[in-house]
Amino acid sequence: MDLDFATVMVLAVLITGVIWAIDVFVWKPKRLESADNLKQKGAKEKVIADTIKEPVLVEYARSFFPVILVVLILRSFLVEPFRIPSGSMMPTLLAGDFILVNKYSYGIRLPMVNTKVIGLGDPQRGDVVVFRYPKEPSVDYIKRVVGVPGDTISYFGKQVYVNGELAKQTSLGTYTATGEGLYMTGRDRRKEQLGEIEHEILVDRGRRSQEGEYIVPEGHYFVMGDNRDNSNDSRVWGFVPDENLVGRAFMIWMNWDGVQNRVSWERIGNMIE
Repeated sequence: MDLDFATVMVLAVLITGVIWAIDVFVWKPKRLESADNLKQKGAKEKVIADTIKEPVLVEYARSFFPVILVVLILRSFLVEPFRIPSGSMMPTLLAGDFILVNKYSYGIRLPMVNTKVIGLGDPQRGDVVVFRYPKEPSVDYIKRVVGVPGDTISYFGKQVYVNGELAKQTSLGTYTATGEGLYMTGRDRRKEQLGEIEHEILVDRGRRSQEGEYIVPEGHYFVMGDNRDNSNDSRVWGFVPDENLVGRAFMIWMNWDGVQNRVSWERIGNMIE
């Protein structure tokens, strides 16, 4: 089991909760009993107060337990923040974007074991999803769902075909990048229609694409980066199992431009489509 953030949070909740519970049911009654005996013997108020006072360890456990528990619940079942480390999802997402991921879009999962206990929905074509990389589950990836279970996905001539039908593309001209994506300036910028989602992609006409036809098995998804010729995705390593899903990315809450060393205010609050 990888000692990831969720594991650390669960352990912290257990440790602080157990310490607090032991104090409530064992240590505190003994302190009160001792204080009562001292009071009957005429001890000074300060001595009695010191006897009743909870140990520092218990004080910290009582203070941190509810805070850690709330953070764990929010992060595990509602919303989790992620940072985009690369340009594989350009122009939709830039390196340096900080995003929010809806953790319950595709069901409620238990932290640490990632077992789905309540099914609330399934990824749809066009969704931008965060998932645990199948070849190294401790690493989180973000890509766009192109194929759902049962689909036949083809990628030829830098175009996607879903069950034999071309995903419509419209040219938007040459891409002019900013920030950490400057190296992508000059690529073809296109608009693509996947299901009900219309989104932008980048294509490098001078670079050979990974092409092929793929049949998506049950319980799996075919994903691709929007930066089509600069993405390590299902064309290379295969499908994403349902149990690897983390959630659906829905908003950019901050961006740090590592080239100009500044916050890109214009990206804050942008919804992810």
